[in-house]
Amino acid sequence: MLALGYGEEKNSLQEKLRTKIKAGSIDVNIMSKLDKPNFTKDNALLPPEYSDAQAALRGYAKSRLHSSIVFSAGFNPRLYAYAEQFDDFFPDKNGKLVKKIILKVSDYRSAIVQGKIFAKKGLWVSEFRVESGLNCGGHAFATDGLLLGPILEEFKTNKQILADELLGICNAALLAKGKEIFNSTPELKLTVQGGIGTFNEDQFLFEHYEVDGTGWGSPFLLVPEVTNVDEATLKELSVATKDDFYLSDASPLGIPFNNFRKSSSEIQRLIRIDKGRPGSPCYKKFLSSDTEFSETPICTASREYQSLKIKQIKEKHLSEAEYKEAFDKVIGKDCLCEGLGAAVLLKNHLHPAHNLNAVAICPGPNLAYFSGIFTLKQMADHIYGRINLLNSVKRSNMFINELVLYINYLMKELGKETAAFNANKTRQIESFKLNLLKGIEYYGDLIKEMKRESSSYLSEMKKELDHYATMIQGMQVPAFVQ
Repeated sequence: MLALGYGEEKNSLQEKLRTKIKAGSIDVNIMSKLDKPNFTKDNALLPPEYSDAQAALRGYAKSRLHSSIVFSAGFNPRLYAYAEQFDDFFPDKNGKLVKKIILKVSDYRSAIVQGKIFAKKGLWVSEFRVESGLNCGGHAFATDGLLLGPILEEFKTNKQILADELLGICNAALLAKGKEIFNSTPELKLTVQGGIGTFNEDQFLFEHYEVDGTGWGSPFLLVPEVTNVDEATLKELSVATKDDFYLSDASPLGIPFNNFRKSSSEIQRLIRIDKGRPGSPCYKKFLSSDTEFSETPICTASREYQSLKIKQIKEKHLSEAEYKEAFDKVIGKDCLCEGLGAAVLLKNHLHPAHNLNAVAICPGPNLAYFSGIFTLKQMADHIYGRINLLNSVKRSNMFINELVLYINYLMKELGKETAAFNANKTRQIESFKLNLLKGIEYYGDLIKEMKRESSSYLSEMKKELDHYATMIQGMQVPAFVQ
């Protein structure tokens, strides 16, 4: 069409293209655990429906959108129950849903447990979005050593069983409520995200695990057309090395958080510590959940909390080593409410409130293999195998990269003080090790299915699996002494 210049044929082709264009779906995400209660100006507790997550769900449910709500970052029974209050989540007489539910899950067990909770309310989960526990951006929810490949295999094996079981439960609940039922199994998608870096890896997920979609997140931070990253942070990301991306304790939620060492927010956190004023002013209070020092929850990243906590630690008269460990744990928290929103304001030339313009950003470790600033076309061409945007850093298969992240996580757990181990902790670590070894054995058999990869690539992958199996087998779990 572009080559035709002007004329009737070009106009005809333009009209043909226009008929193919469909409106996208404006999906909304709620981090389920971010459900802080709210208070009146007189400090009276408001009813539960005014908590952050429930208010967000109500706003979405009452909107005119025909799209999906994504529940991520943990299980919230109260929030799930609240979805029952809104008709748009139930099927019409044709079995259609105005608003669909997407659940982000870490494994099959999580999917079936949460899927049943919704089904018992007559609510259908239209998509289970599987994310790597550690090879992802943002908050990281490590599994018990269960790796992405075996998790997807379990979904593939049981997808029809899962759909049939959920449909039976859901229709029974709909009948009991006097609502329309599904006359056939509604759409149930399985999608996957976390650490995908090449066309071959992407296609393998479609071909072998029969997923309905894949998610590429962190690489798009380098695509200014589609993500809001301010110029300074974009420049730092474009030249970052592997060591610049790390799993931190920065989140006030107490959940591991994939962080970027060169972010202005991390630099600001360190400067405040050096000045003897650790912590952040707390205006938005979205992550306020600690009531150790007050009846009204405060945030563990706030200057108020960190000042009180450090004072408490000093009064315990700990040894120098014990004090440093306790102190570092407190001052490691950073303000995400302001930091994660600052980039969009700066990029669009808006002035952040209170001059809080330090940017927090949370790319997954997979971004280490992309360097530069790209157009949307370039990134799309990379995803579909037309060009290669990977840098020269040696990159293993996505499954190997995730395995290494889990090994590092395990080593960190084993490095904790022996006093931290009890019978349950010891069993948990042993189970973690066993699941990693089972995953390695699974990948050893999976290699022969990777038809798109070269023999040298697969040979190197086998060597890596053998090396990491030996490493894990040699790890000693501290004995539990009663």
